[in-house]
Amino acid sequence: MTLPLANRLAEYAHRLRFEDLPAPVVHETKRRFIDSFATAVGAMDAHAHAIVRRCALRHQGQPPANLLGGGQSSVEWATFVNGLLIRYLDYNDTYLSLEPAHPSDNLAPVLAVGQIANATGRDLITAAVLAYEVQCRLCDAASLRKHGFDHVFYGAISSAVAAGKLLHLDPVPLTHAIGLAGVCNVALRQTRAGELSEWKGCAFANAARNGVFATLLAADGLSGPAPIFEGDLGIMKLLVGPFELNTLGGNGQPFMISATYIKFWPAEYHSQSAIDAALQLRQEIGASSNIASVDIHTFDAAVDIIGKDPEKWRPKTRETADHSLPYCTAVALADGDVTMASFSNERLADQALLDLTGKVKIHRDAGLSARYPRGIPNRLTVTLHDGRQLVKEVEFPRGHAHNPMTDTEVEHKFRTMVEPRYGKQRADQMLARCWDLDKLTNVADLIRLFDQ
Repeated sequence: MTLPLANRLAEYAHRLRFEDLPAPVVHETKRRFIDSFATAVGAMDAHAHAIVRRCALRHQGQPPANLLGGGQSSVEWATFVNGLLIRYLDYNDTYLSLEPAHPSDNLAPVLAVGQIANATGRDLITAAVLAYEVQCRLCDAASLRKHGFDHVFYGAISSAVAAGKLLHLDPVPLTHAIGLAGVCNVALRQTRAGELSEWKGCAFANAARNGVFATLLAADGLSGPAPIFEGDLGIMKLLVGPFELNTLGGNGQPFMISATYIKFWPAEYHSQSAIDAALQLRQEIGASSNIASVDIHTFDAAVDIIGKDPEKWRPKTRETADHSLPYCTAVALADGDVTMASFSNERLADQALLDLTGKVKIHRDAGLSARYPRGIPNRLTVTLHDGRQLVKEVEFPRGHAHNPMTDTEVEHKFRTMVEPRYGKQRADQMLARCWDLDKLTNVADLIRLFDQ
């Protein structure tokens, strides 16, 4: 008789060892830590971070866990604060399948639990690969979004599995942790509908915090409901329908971390190929005032997530703007790049930019939809006032698994975000520690490099 899925995930987590990971997978994991620290530092001035940091500093844990930027709190609150930082700018990595995801969100619980578990760098790498594996395989298996639920639900489960691995849980308590994480953390997709709020950047951090909380309870002996996936009132029956998950990395199967994508621009991933196309066309266009209209032919997921709400054409918040296909395309055409400054209050209020955004029309294209999620094809047709039409299609933007960023590009992204706050010498130390992550003996030594 086939074991329930939660049991199989727990058995897999228990068996997986650092020695099972091919060298390219280890290297890719180091790149994801570098990328995630970069996005976290970039978010340290965010209003939402100031709020959650104040809340976290009211709490202490035994043992405590360090916050990025300095200070200590409980392991659950450290997961939440650091998770918000990694995710908040929508600049961390992505995976697209039946369900989209930002799997580096899992690195916050890995760092927090790794610290209280006295983990080594090799332990962190193994737990990170495991978390990516669980979340991405679930994203391949069944969509939450089409049922109105948010992708972060899978993150509660992947965070629990990674935490259990770091705490050296046997399969039985780890199965209970998965049950506890799965039964009480269903999240609504309203997080990403209409005018987006600060909560958008907090949603996975909250799921991860709850996944860690579930694992701590299971580690002390609390049992959880089972079978959480196949049960009469479980995930398959109530949320997503029946599915199979038979493949996990190792023993000749690839690990999912290598199939995920690092973001080249700080915007929602479905817009990345449109941004890429816009930047390639810009040299032919000249000034953006030459543009009469912009037509974007795109795939269903891009329309549904970032291209149909009226708020996307006149975004009032950074969260809405970086989740707007028309705005991201327009600002790329206007500015010749998309950076954090593209989503400042000044740019959001710029009437010329809003007028250009208003010239963008979005079109569903069945042929492009058929190529998703292997690629994210966006085709731009820019019509100029002189009657010329310029067309550019991009399917695999820079940073995609089929068009990956180089190590030098990843380091450049890191330095761009980190050096203005910490300086070149500290950035050099951080990068050196990350590239030697498999030699790390104390997680706190790594996190304390980000103290201010």
